[in-house]
Amino acid sequence: MDILLATTYFGPVQWYQKLYRADSVIIDADEPFMKQSYRNRCYIAAANGVQALTVPIEKARLTRDVRISDHGDWRRVHWNAIVSAYGESPFFEYYQDDLRPFYEQRWDFLYDFNEAIRQTMCDLIDIPSHLSPLTSHLSSLTDLRTAINPKHPAPDADFQAKPYYQVYASRYGFQPNLSVLDLLLNMGPESIFYL
Repeated sequence: MDILLATTYFGPVQWYQKLYRADSVIIDADEPFMKQSYRNRCYIAAANGVQALTVPIEKARLTRDVRISDHGDWRRVHWNAIVSAYGESPFFEYYQDDLRPFYEQRWDFLYDFNEAIRQTMCDLIDIPSHLSPLTSHLSSLTDLRTAINPKHPAPDADFQAKPYYQVYASRYGFQPNLSVLDLLLNMGPESIFYL
């Protein structure tokens, strides 16, 4: 299957499953930017339940033109939230040096930041790259840009959230479809088997 995806900030497990299983993928940088989406937000399992982490942005019409704002010291806040949520997870110590640079370096554009994250996550989980240039025929693609949405997800018969170990599962039960960070930091090299 050939699919069209929106860019994501540490996207959900469902997004990475689509990326892994597709024959080819286009990540659309030229789409109109959609607010309250995974484009600049992810969800992690924290001590007090599911926590949203949102990258502050400056408004722009197209996704490729969206700039990251330095408002609110968000990089420090996000990194501290990740350390607090996953510091005791089985694989945090193993991967923290791969993740920390995303919060130490300043990025101008959200799309570039998200692509660097995607490449790193694919390398760490061992997901082969199936990316195609946007020159492919859009009409032949399965468009999942709005289907994978935190507020109004579309039904997806191909995605089954398989339970895996989570640090706070004894307190809140298994939390499905969180950020791929949750899967990686709890399952490490076995993450690929959950996709």
